[in-house]
Amino acid sequence: MAPLGNLVRLHPLHINELPAHPALDSLISTPSEHTKSAGSSPSQAGKVDSSERPNLISFMEEVLDQATIFVDDTLPATFKEGGLKTSAPATAKVRLLSRNISMAEIQTIPWINSSIPRNWSNGRKPAEAWFARRSRHANHSDEGTCDLDEFDFGLRHDHSKHEQEYTPDVFDSYRVLDWSEQIGSAIANGSAIDNYRDLSMSIHEMCHKLPAMLSNRVFSVLVVTAKRGKHSFVVVQIPVDISGLTVAMYSNGRNLHEGDSAVKRKKPVLGVYTSIERCQMLPDQNIEWVMATASDAKGWLPMWAQKMGVPSAVVKDVGLFIGWVKTKRPFFRKDPPFIVHPS
Repeated sequence: MAPLGNLVRLHPLHINELPAHPALDSLISTPSEHTKSAGSSPSQAGKVDSSERPNLISFMEEVLDQATIFVDDTLPATFKEGGLKTSAPATAKVRLLSRNISMAEIQTIPWINSSIPRNWSNGRKPAEAWFARRSRHANHSDEGTCDLDEFDFGLRHDHSKHEQEYTPDVFDSYRVLDWSEQIGSAIANGSAIDNYRDLSMSIHEMCHKLPAMLSNRVFSVLVVTAKRGKHSFVVVQIPVDISGLTVAMYSNGRNLHEGDSAVKRKKPVLGVYTSIERCQMLPDQNIEWVMATASDAKGWLPMWAQKMGVPSAVVKDVGLFIGWVKTKRPFFRKDPPFIVHPS
């Protein structure tokens, strides 16, 4: 079995570990009261030169490879299978899986001596409580299911925006920055990845409204997506500390004054999560949707309480997505289908 990778982890990426982007030169010189209270140190390491940052295409390839290995190898070999659940209006049953990755295991990961070293990820690396689900759906644009085009459009295209649309408690998916221009330029200059195409990478602040008496949560994530092979795609989300970026909205407290609604102006708690989603067409032509995630909502919510709530939320998301697709179905067909390119 392949060892655990150093990128798709719950320990947030430092902004100095990201590929070059003009916005990364815009650092807050002094931590705000908001970021101090969130336990962040946005400018403690200062800027690094673009030449010291990882190559964009190599970075994305490593993220996608680590995520794919985790889903294809680590998950089936080491996760404990739970029961089958229903998630209306989806007709497919949902299999739950789980695994705890101990702090001792996390410490053995080659954080620095890897293809993409994490030289700035200092400090304590937490244990990770992973939950996963696997569901298999009829490959039809029909009641209670989706075809591969619809899965691709809903989950890979504008992933964060669509997640906000089908998840009731997400009130914002603030786009901080994206690497579309840089990816296009790299590909035009001859850079490519053999196993992946239609690459995208961006940073979003995913904002979740919690019940009364609990502070809202904001999760800053690097989102990497790609098609893989003829009938498959991957979506990866990795926590990233952007509390030192002026272009962030919630992580640096800018929302307190610039939020355009009351809920957006509230002071949130900054949590962390990582996730991998992989959809693929099986030999029987059905669609397999696998999702794995680890998270820490921080604040006053103890981890044991968080663990109790995650499995039901993971299952519920299947039905939420399938129901959302039904309402959006006419719009999907305005976009090109899932094009199969020759190998």
